[in-house]
Amino acid sequence: MINAYLFYQDTCEAAFNFYAKVLGGKIDAMMRSSEAPPDMPAAPGREKMIMHARMSLPDGSVLMASDAPPEHFQKAQGFSVSLTVTDPADGERKFNALADGGTVTMPFSKTFWAKGFGMCVDKFGIPWMVNCPAEGM
Repeated sequence: MINAYLFYQDTCEAAFNFYAKVLGGKIDAMMRSSEAPPDMPAAPGREKMIMHARMSLPDGSVLMASDAPPEHFQKAQGFSVSLTVTDPADGERKFNALADGGTVTMPFSKTFWAKGFGMCVDKFGIPWMVNCPAEGM
């Protein structure tokens, strides 16, 4: 099984609350840096940051994430989180919600391989592909 693990620049909690609403996910864990063992104290000013989050999605997929320490954060590039849906109307709704406040790189529309497909970068900097495959794809 492969699950995505995403890193945020101090927006993990907001991103996961947003994804739970948009994707119908359930946040299973949201551990703050202040909850680490005493021998692993949070860096000053980072106590409220998320050191690990886990979300279960209705299709059985799992997203995991954390707030990267500033010295380790890198802008997301070279990948997209791919969301596959069966209903094009649901796909377009989810795509529009994910794209809201972000950047559309390919508008959601019918293609030769899909009833609907679109690409965007959400307001948290995460690239997404939403795909509603055509029959037989």
